[in-house]
Amino acid sequence: MRIEKKNGIPIYVQVKEYILEEIKKGVLKIGDKLPTERELSQKLHVSRNTISTAYDLLEEEGVLVSYQGKGTFVAQEDKTWKQEREKTKVIQLVDIALEEAIEMGLSTKEFIVLVQERVKEKEEFIKNINAVFVECNREQAKLFSEQINKNFNLRVNPAILDDLKDGASQNNTIRNANLIITPFNHVNEVKNRLGYAKKEVIGIGTNPNLATIVKIAKYPKGTRFGQISLSKEFQFKVQYTLKSAGLEDIIIHATTSDKEEELLKIIDCSDVVIVSPSRATQVKKLIGDKKEMIRFDYVLDQEAIKTLLSKIIELKSNL
Repeated sequence: MRIEKKNGIPIYVQVKEYILEEIKKGVLKIGDKLPTERELSQKLHVSRNTISTAYDLLEEEGVLVSYQGKGTFVAQEDKTWKQEREKTKVIQLVDIALEEAIEMGLSTKEFIVLVQERVKEKEEFIKNINAVFVECNREQAKLFSEQINKNFNLRVNPAILDDLKDGASQNNTIRNANLIITPFNHVNEVKNRLGYAKKEVIGIGTNPNLATIVKIAKYPKGTRFGQISLSKEFQFKVQYTLKSAGLEDIIIHATTSDKEEELLKIIDCSDVVIVSPSRATQVKKLIGDKKEMIRFDYVLDQEAIKTLLSKIIELKSNL
């Protein structure tokens, strides 16, 4: 990064814009750790207050997030810039379509009517789709289904992997669905369990709930964490997520056992217990009010939700 001290632009603004540009280019990604204020001020030969001001402004905008004693991390992409780029791209496509229509002899009014009819047809198609969201636990499946329903006029029912145990023909929810939505890590398992039942399966990304990570990051160094999950897959996923967020030095004792004796061992040797959604009720009964329990939730990736609609439209000819 090059600082221009005589161009009239405040240095903290230059620092802020440089960080935003690195995020736009993909050099800095969500979860990446930034240099400390001291490190960056020494590298750029500017005051620490200048870097602090730039970081504070980016935190206020939700682009960065700081954890006490852990550092500053990229919390999200520059949404405003990305939305503007997407809008510009759509406008260009509309311009091309309009030019093509005029060259073929259509008037602008005829073009508008054609577009309106096409949009109405797509909306009707989406409204009539019967979709199912499959997850490893019913609580998370219900949460993800509701999240999609808020974004589209789409009927999405929750289901769990166990509902596919005896084949789709044995479960009304699955049997009546013409579209299955599931996290990417479950796509192959869902397809295998569906077996002969021909269903369209779309994978979608999930992200950890940022508030959960912030809560964990607030505990002082040396805090003993216990982790109780339903599967090894979820266990490793959580630990990888925490390390990616810069929390690689936390102490975690983990288990996927369903035996009460094993669970009590983990609880007794921990100050805080992290649980997967499906184990929350069981663990809470064992802990009571003695220790704090943190449920580690994941949310649907916002970009994945946006692209889901276009994927559904693409499926029209197959459904």
